[in-house]
Amino acid sequence: MPRTGGLGLHAGALLAITIIAPRLPAALWIAFAALLLISFFDDLRGIPALWRLVLHLAVCAWFAAAALAGGDDLLVTAAATLAIAWMANLYNFMDGSDGLAGGMAVSGFFFYGVAAWLAGSPEFALVNFSIAAAAAAFLVFNFHPARIFLGDAGSVPLGFLAAALGLLGWLQRDWTWWFPMLVFSPFIVDASVTLASRLLRHERVWQAHRDHYYQRLVRLGWGHRRTALAEYALMFASGALALAALAMPPVMQAGTLAAAALAYLALIALIERSWRLAAVNGK
Repeated sequence: MPRTGGLGLHAGALLAITIIAPRLPAALWIAFAALLLISFFDDLRGIPALWRLVLHLAVCAWFAAAALAGGDDLLVTAAATLAIAWMANLYNFMDGSDGLAGGMAVSGFFFYGVAAWLAGSPEFALVNFSIAAAAAAFLVFNFHPARIFLGDAGSVPLGFLAAALGLLGWLQRDWTWWFPMLVFSPFIVDASVTLASRLLRHERVWQAHRDHYYQRLVRLGWGHRRTALAEYALMFASGALALAALAMPPVMQAGTLAAAALAYLALIALIERSWRLAAVNGK
């Protein structure tokens, strides 16, 4: 199965963005190019997990420092570095089922674009719409039965863009800090809870596994198509909820985030229960 689809996605998005010629910091494109080259080499030859993590953190730290230039809060810069590096890597982890990563890119960047447009940032909106459109073209070949996947060169830079553009949108006041996290929460929650669970079990988290919740749904008999469609519904609901919450007063925003967290806990509990029952029944 080819894992080079991300190169076509990035080529299409960058062509559109070049035409739009948005006023975005050069640091964004330098960091994007660096992660693309690192990930492409990783696809070709392989890079040890520790060195790959060090390189990702270095690139993301440089971008965070450049984006937050003028700020003297090292804690904010460190938090942004970790968040961006984690988003880049978790997107790679989630590129393991037909149509999943492409669908998250279509939904996530589309809602970024709508929020930016409503905030009065048309150029920034078009940048996000362009990425969503390129992801939709990739999805034609990635939906079940998938004929191609993103690969590291596609998924890592795409995850970086999700976090980096989320940070830039916050800095230019197109949205508040929690908006990118809620929009991309289907990926963030699955990958983060899975990582935490594996750490608690003292497993080697850098090794490949099949413990993600989307992988469990596939193994429980949902299949790739049904799992993708269910994830699409969750992605759209998360993006629409995030967009609606932007217009709410702060108290209602906090309540909305709490409700979303409870909904995710309920979904996780349901999947865990089904997984245990399947194990007991020997399926």
